[in-house]
Amino acid sequence: MQGIWTILMLICSNIFMTFAWYGHLKLNEMKISTGWPLILVILFSWGIAFFEYCLTVPANRIGYSLNGGPFSLIQLKVIQEVISLTVFSIIITFVFKGQAIHWNHVASFACIILAVFFAFLK
Repeated sequence: MQGIWTILMLICSNIFMTFAWYGHLKLNEMKISTGWPLILVILFSWGIAFFEYCLTVPANRIGYSLNGGPFSLIQLKVIQEVISLTVFSIIITFVFKGQAIHWNHVASFACIILAVFFAFLK
């Protein structure tokens, strides 16, 4: 059960992360934040990132094997990267509609999924 909670929390944290890192670009595209000074954009992103950390830190603590979780530190990192790319791909497909995913993007994601396979080999 700890593994499931870890993955669910990492998915939610990555939604916040994606919007913290790239949401200001959508606001700029929508002409909402075009006049904002850079410091305000940074503070806005930090405000969103706060919620990312509120989920990421406990997810890693719950999931880490030395805390009784099912994952090694390397496995947690590889899971995080796959979730990050998956969430990012879904968000850019639906929120940033002008950004197409091409064959080389799919190939690079497949390589990362292979990394998960290798990270979980005993």
